[in-house]
Amino acid sequence: MNEHTIRNVVIVGGGTAGWMAAAALSRFLNNGVTRVTLVESEEIGTVGVGEATIPPLLTFNKMLGINENDFVRETGGTYKLGIEFAGWHNGQDRYFHPFGFFGQDLQGIHFHQLYLRERQRRVLPDISAWAMSAVAASRGKFARPADGAQSAVKDLLYAYHFDAALYAAFLRRYAEANGVARVEGKITDVRLRPEDGHVTEVVLENGQRIGGELFIDCSGFRGLLIEEALETGYENWQHWLPCDRAVAVPSRLVGDPDPFTRATARGAGWQWRIPLQQRMGNGLVYCSDFMSAEEAERELLANLEGEPLAQPRHLSFVTGRRKLGWNRNVVALGLSSGFVEPLESTSIHLVQSGIAKLIALFPDQRFDPIERDEYNRQMKDLYEDVRDFVILHYKATRRNDTPFWDRCRTMDVPENLQRKIDLFRGKGRLFRDGLELFATTSWVAVCLGQGIIPSEYEPAVDALDEDRVAHAMEQMRQGYLAVADQLPTHAEFLRRTGSLASPQPASPPPPPAPAADGPTFSFASESPFSFEGSPV
Repeated sequence: MNEHTIRNVVIVGGGTAGWMAAAALSRFLNNGVTRVTLVESEEIGTVGVGEATIPPLLTFNKMLGINENDFVRETGGTYKLGIEFAGWHNGQDRYFHPFGFFGQDLQGIHFHQLYLRERQRRVLPDISAWAMSAVAASRGKFARPADGAQSAVKDLLYAYHFDAALYAAFLRRYAEANGVARVEGKITDVRLRPEDGHVTEVVLENGQRIGGELFIDCSGFRGLLIEEALETGYENWQHWLPCDRAVAVPSRLVGDPDPFTRATARGAGWQWRIPLQQRMGNGLVYCSDFMSAEEAERELLANLEGEPLAQPRHLSFVTGRRKLGWNRNVVALGLSSGFVEPLESTSIHLVQSGIAKLIALFPDQRFDPIERDEYNRQMKDLYEDVRDFVILHYKATRRNDTPFWDRCRTMDVPENLQRKIDLFRGKGRLFRDGLELFATTSWVAVCLGQGIIPSEYEPAVDALDEDRVAHAMEQMRQGYLAVADQLPTHAEFLRRTGSLASPQPASPPPPPAPAADGPTFSFASESPFSFEGSPV
């Protein structure tokens, strides 16, 4: 500790972003000096466009010491092995973007290169037949690999679907148990220090003043601190991501929940389908240039699998990001920092990554600009990485059946994305820049799934014997099928781990301390599957 240590951190806004930040700071800034206060108003609703996540969230929960079985139960959650895309190539197609890997590389050559050569010799199944997560998802199966698991089961990577409001409540209990103070009230004024424009305090409707040295803006699209007070500016990406509206509605769950998200292309956008334990989350993301709110609502309701459980809720947004995620002494997280539509379930990951980078570059009261600039550089790169991958889905289509898809198919895209598309189209080559979020598997899944088929494959593949490669590939494929046959169904896994939520959840106790271990179940004494739930 020194005289410059941050004494008071103020988080403006709750919801998923606010309580993720509060939980993490309560865990990693528990130094006896730094206090964390979160200000939110129950009168102000929160916006949660999606309730699906990607695998890095497991790391976040593990760092907090959260028991996974408890977490899934208290959030009404289910497991997610990837995303099924329907209609994105020609309107009638389906492909699967799995978590994990495609097959096994041989002698340093990527598996998809082997696949490209082999598909020139004979008819092959879709490449997802060589992804453990995709094979399990296609059969409605799920299990957690045990520590040290061997065989194909170790390739079973996963994430979650959950009720975002219950997740925020779960993290609130965690954070408050660790000393975070919550203040109820609406903020009516933000006070700035005249000499440098730093925020010094926020003033509530009742006159209460809450001061601090570091402020975290989780106020949603409004950007109460980062934009209204500091006028940071916003970089608009609508020329690449034209959807600017969404309508969402929950519906009755029909049958057991699937262990995957589905994104179905529609005439002027796309529809999400996110299975939770007790309901289905549905929504239509669309472009208001081509569809009215009334038309969007009708289309969404016409394509539900079960009866709606509430009135549809309409949202509007502008895709893009703040020009600075960290400005002066304010760091923006969640919708305050920017928005990339939830097509690849990255919204919560962007919050998680912002928190992790803030902790890694946590300032003192002198606010070294080098730390701030590094944070902004890394978050800019991450946002643009996510942006380009989402744009790929729109650009890589052959649909010309509606004006919306005509626009997407013919639009210019960022130079970096076009370079990647051209490299892949030639010989299936992919190169990652720095710490990109989406790995080779993700790019291969979307490119092949949407009809970007390389004209050739890497010459190095021809150094491998064709028959031996074909035999190895078939062994891999059969291995994934054999493992999938051993897995429990997704619903059975939820039951056996005690992860099922009660029909009307009561207020559960705070999440356990990091040390607690849940019960362990197994198929046999040497089962490669784990039912224990702490830590994740």
